[in-house]
Amino acid sequence: MVPDLVRVLAAAEEVGAGPDIGKMIGQLLQYGVVGLIVVLLILGVLVPKWAMNNLIADKDGWRAAYETERDAHQATRQQLAAAQASAEVATEQGQAMVRLLEEFGHRPQTAPRSA
Repeated sequence: MVPDLVRVLAAAEEVGAGPDIGKMIGQLLQYGVVGLIVVLLILGVLVPKWAMNNLIADKDGWRAAYETERDAHQATRQQLAAAQASAEVATEQGQAMVRLLEEFGHRPQTAPRSA
């Protein structure tokens, strides 16, 4: 596969289709380990420590924001559940009051509907 890639890149250079990437990588790799490290840095396989520390700090910041938001949403869900329970209790009390009044012979009055 590599010889085919080299032949294709050489053919592209002869046609004038742009810079020969294979030739540039080959020139860097002729310097041995230093060339390999430079190529790996260029390709992004190796990352400097300061860049990795920045990425880790950024990741930690996003994780903390996510956990804070998740806790806030959990508190909101709990408040909504308490409000729903309170509304259900109020509805139940209203229905009990209507039944009690009906037992005493009173008819509940309904509010006129607005159009």
